[in-house]
Formats: sequence, C-alpha cells, structure tokens
Amino acid sequence: MSLEALLQVASPFVESLSAVASPFTSAEFDEYVMKTYARYPITLERGAGCRVWDADGREYLDFVAGIATCTLGHAHPAMVEAVTKQIQTLHHVSNLYYTAAQGELAKWLVKNSCADRAFFCNSGAEANEGAIKLARKYAHTVRGITNPVIITAHASFHGRTLATITATGQPKYQQGFSPLVPGFEYVPYNDIAALEQAIAALDQDKPRVAAILLEALQGEGGVRPGDRAYFQRIREICNERGILLICDEVQVGMGRSGKLWGFENLGIEPDIFTSAKGLGGGIPIGAMLCKESCNIFQPGDHASTFGGNPFACAVALAVCHTLEADHLLQNAQERGEQLRTGLQAIAQRYPEKVADVRGWGLINGLEIQAEIDLTSAQVVQSGINQGVLMVPAGPKVVRFVPPLIVTASEVDHALHAVDQAFATL
Repeated sequence: MSLEALLQVASPFVESLSAVASPFTSAEFDEYVMKTYARYPITLERGAGCRVWDADGREYLDFVAGIATCTLGHAHPAMVEAVTKQIQTLHHVSNLYYTAAQGELAKWLVKNSCADRAFFCNSGAEANEGAIKLARKYAHTVRGITNPVIITAHASFHGRTLATITATGQPKYQQGFSPLVPGFEYVPYNDIAALEQAIAALDQDKPRVAAILLEALQGEGGVRPGDRAYFQRIREICNERGILLICDEVQVGMGRSGKLWGFENLGIEPDIFTSAKGLGGGIPIGAMLCKESCNIFQPGDHASTFGGNPFACAVALAVCHTLEADHLLQNAQERGEQLRTGLQAIAQRYPEKVADVRGWGLINGLEIQAEIDLTSAQVVQSGINQGVLMVPAGPKVVRFVPPLIVTASEVDHALHAVDQAFATL
C-alpha cells in the first residue's frame, strides 16, 4: 500500500483520537511518573505512517519508530483492523486454555525460521530471560553442568531485568543494582580469539559454558554488525562442545536488517533466538524460539500471565502477514541502501566530524569522531528542530530505525536533516 493510500485510510482514525486527546501537560506528567527516562520536550499525540504529531500540531518524520518497534509505522490499516476485530471477540484468557491466534503465530514464526517451538511473553527482556532459563536447565539436565556460565559480549544489550542487565556487557546499566546474577562472563564482540580463550579457561577442569548469547548486530552498543566468519566459527565451536548458541533478535529481527532474522546475514542458525519490539509492531509481545533439540521446558518450568494472549498474537500475525504481502523485506533492503549511501556522502562532506557509517537494512548508525566536542544527542536535537526524530545509540552514534514502510522521499528528507545538523553544529 502506498503512503498516500495508507494515510487516507488512517486519517479518520487518528483524527478522531486527536479530538479526544487529554490536555495533560508535561509538568503534570513529571509530577506523577517516575523519572526513569530523559525525555525530549515533546508531547506526541497521534501518528500515521512514518509521521507523528505533537500536542501543538507540529509534524515530525519518525526515524525512531519506538526504537525499532513500529514495523508498520503508525495507525497502519492492517493493525487497526486486527486490533478492532480481536478486541471485539477475545482479548485475553489464561494460558490454561488453547487459543487459535497463539497457535497461528507460533506456526508462522516456526515456518519462517530455523526454530521448532515458540514461547510467548511480553517484551525482549522477558524473552531473553526465558532463553537464559532454558539454557541453564539444558546445562543442568542434559549436560550435567552444576555451575553453568553464559558468555556474552562487551557493549551488548539484553534487557533491564536483573538477569538481563547482568548479561548486558555494559557496566553503566549495572551500576547500583548489585548483587548481580552470577553465571555470566564477557568477551569482546567479533573477537574469536578472545572467545576461544574464555571458553578454554572456563572449561579447563570440567565443562561450564552452557551458552553463548550474542546479538547478530549490536544495537544499543553502537549499531555494530556481527562478522560473518566470527559467527560461523562460533557455530562450529558450539557444535563441537555441545554449547547452545543464543541470538538476541529483539532489535534486529522481524525484517529490520533486510532479512527476516538478523542471523540470516551471518549464514548461521542459532539453537535459541528471541524476538520482541517489531514482532508486535508496537503492541507488547515477545517470543523465545528454540530448536527441538533443546525444547526441554515442562509444564511449570516457565510462564507468563499475558504472554501470547489473543490480542497481542492477532496483531503480531497482522504484522507478519503484512511483511509478506507488502514485500517489506525488499523495501528495507532498498531504503536501507539508499540511507547508507546518503549517510556515506555526508561522511565524505564532513570527514572531520563523521567517523563511520554502518548497518544492515533499516538499522543504521552514523558514528561521530571521538576527538571532537559533538555528541549524538546534539545531532538528535538538531533533527527534532527540523522535524525529524532520530535516536542515539551511545554518546557518539546516531541511530536510524524508521518503520519498514518508509519511502524514498522520506529517506531523502531525513538525510537532508542530518546534513543540516553537521553543517551547523
């Protein structure tokens, strides 16, 4: 569906929402909501396609998409239809019962991946928690490991729960929350020698390494793609030693990389992988998927009250089917190539300011030179001033993760804003 057609269908819906929007001010918001986010001074009220509008009626081009979450943009007709239909029939029941939507979504995910089974939850952190638990149980019951260790990478990001911030190889997310969960070790990303040394040290007396948990592309760590040879060697090591390979696909999966799953760019298959963010297109849902060889959870081992409820699964199914019907993987590849080409041209114009451009599909990062007094937050603020929303991935990387429906003209619009930011800052 073209952007114009999408906006025509969505406009009456979003305008009706705008008409009843609450006049709640940011000052009132800050009075009642915990200050766990450094928020930009914008109150967003409605969206359509790749555009959002604030409380003052100002329009922004959204290259954040809920941080790689709004796969189909805002108020997409397929999601509106799925939400409307499902809320009128059955929105939530306990997982003590079968529901068609959950089974259909699991089937779609299995048929379109290397997995054999799916477990549903509500977020990426929960999906990664499930993967950690599954890997530990596998280590205990199948391999006889009494004190299992999971290896993760420096600069990784796996969530905000106690186990997943421990798995996250960034101390800034762990400060103030000790004691952390034991059983994690960290290695440099894309460094196979360091990984092999870590495994040798941990398994010196008896096997301890239960799993290796990695992102196919590090998102929060600065949009750093995995090296193909690195991941293929890891797959060999895991096969040789019985170690489980877990891929965190929360940010890079569901077509974001130009392929349905980020690990497809690396020519490997994980034993376990996780999904969330783009899976529901903005409706909270997460999934932990695994191969039959490590499908060892039994009733009572793991659960989630809201996980896989009919409402979330119906919307996720609409996202999945639209990815196929509207050829959005191809669009992610083409628009991603356009975006990277444009960012590389900006890097050539401002070599004293831009250090690197990297990414896959529609997850791309522009790295600012380390030695200059310019931050990603300043570039993002310049974009906001020009009506384009972007998001940092660390203090020196600007991240571009628009909806997968983004058009060529919208990519050009965003590139112009980035060029203006570097011209003036």
